[in-house]
Amino acid sequence: MKLGVHIGYWGLGLSSEDQLTIVQEAERLGYDSVWAAEAYGSDTATVLGWLAGQTSKIRLGAGIFQMPGRSPAMTAMTAATIDQLSNGRMICGIGSSGPQVAEGWHGQRFAKQLQRTREYVAVVRMALARERVEFHGETLELPLPDGPGKPLKLTISPVQERIPIYLAAIGPKNTALAGEIADGWIPTLFSPEHVSELRPLLQEGAERSGKSLDDFDIAPTVSLCITEDLEAARNTMRPFIALYVGGMGSRKQNFYNQLVCRYGYEAEAQTIQDLYLEGKREEAMAAVPDELIDTVSLCGPPDVVRERLAVYRDAGVGTLGVTPTAFTADERLQQLRLLAELAAD
Repeated sequence: MKLGVHIGYWGLGLSSEDQLTIVQEAERLGYDSVWAAEAYGSDTATVLGWLAGQTSKIRLGAGIFQMPGRSPAMTAMTAATIDQLSNGRMICGIGSSGPQVAEGWHGQRFAKQLQRTREYVAVVRMALARERVEFHGETLELPLPDGPGKPLKLTISPVQERIPIYLAAIGPKNTALAGEIADGWIPTLFSPEHVSELRPLLQEGAERSGKSLDDFDIAPTVSLCITEDLEAARNTMRPFIALYVGGMGSRKQNFYNQLVCRYGYEAEAQTIQDLYLEGKREEAMAAVPDELIDTVSLCGPPDVVRERLAVYRDAGVGTLGVTPTAFTADERLQQLRLLAELAAD
């Protein structure tokens, strides 16, 4: 099982120098990949391009490029450019974001997401393969049929023969789609205890495309806090889980809330959402069950984390992408070092 580090959204709490130090230390420690995120602040591509010139081995993951924020051709252009700048270290993570960001920030309708994702990835692959892009789908039409557009092909070649494409997905149908069309899957709030329910979805998708999951990378994003104080470690996880389960989306359309319900926490998820949407965020955080925290995060004393690493390995995780949950750069560096030691045991 390889380790990755998620640096999240750029510029929130840490300076650029702090973030760079964390990434370079992760590279020194042997972490396989670094992942940058985007929502409606920093963008992923700029951060990865900046890191490409200041690292030499660590792979550079988009975690994730938002589909509504760029055309598939632009995603291919960006991935190919970063692949060249980094001498072949690009991982192209793609996701649909959510309705509030897609429609409120990017002005793109959040509709037909399964078909849109399928066609989007198909065009990205076509462009990265330097084929002339001509595509006639339900959500994408290239070139447009009623104008001067013509089929074009990418003018630069990626270093990698095939840049891996990972799909961020948590719903059952999207998870199956990841198994069908992607090289890897990036779940959030991933529970290794429930992999027996999730892996068949990936397998279903893989069978649709006639491929094996042998080389498919399950790459969850997991919050990390290693400390002898288990209660304190759990408390560092509460704001993130309460935000996603309670406030990431509307009452009717919150994919993370639905995911936690599928884990068996229906009543708790409802309570967290009610409290969060009523503005009672402290109460919402307090309502997050300890058991849920323990299954979707890596937190607690070293012996506990070491045992949990084995659970992730047994669940078939290929890349464990961790977000060090600490307030200072030094504390985050220490988290990365502790995890590297535990993973090597």
